[in-house]
Amino acid sequence: MDFATLQSQRRLLVRQKITMMVNRYAVHLEQPDGSEGPMVAFAEQKRMALKEQVTLYTDDSREYVLAGFKARKVIDLASGYDVVDHNGQPIGFFKKDFAKSLLRSTWHFQQPGMPTFTGRERRLLVALLRRTELLSWLPYHFDFGVGAQIAFSVDRKWGLRDRYMVEIHDPRLDRRLIIAMAVALDALQSR
Repeated sequence: MDFATLQSQRRLLVRQKITMMVNRYAVHLEQPDGSEGPMVAFAEQKRMALKEQVTLYTDDSREYVLAGFKARKVIDLASGYDVVDHNGQPIGFFKKDFAKSLLRSTWHFQQPGMPTFTGRERRLLVALLRRTELLSWLPYHFDFGVGAQIAFSVDRKWGLRDRYMVEIHDPRLDRRLIIAMAVALDALQSR
């Protein structure tokens, strides 16, 4: 799929694939009936890595890199993550706000030439309940925006596997950056 077609998409579906030593994520277009359409990205994250790094490929053949993100520091809870394109050129940045995340997980998302978007869990009660071991499985939902204007949302769906629906409201946002953020919400949320 070419970049212009990917950039025109408003809804994406992200699904985690369960494996022993690597977290894998498949990203698909959403069909009109809500089912998975063609794959637009495939991501891998090695577990137990000292410095978090995730590569996004165009598909599960892992032949072509779409983008990737990497922690700025080794094992630093306050570290930010640089997102780069297939040539290693920066396309954005995101960072977890640990102070605000004590009650409700909060992230900051930046794309050059645009304001900083803040994403946080939609429901405070669900966020508080998820912090208990017994209810950590509850699905979480994030809205990213500036003020009351929502730029995109990531909704975790009920089920045994981690599945997310990403809805994009701001057409200016780089879809590669949004895919990286959606994968990071699953891969890095518990850190």
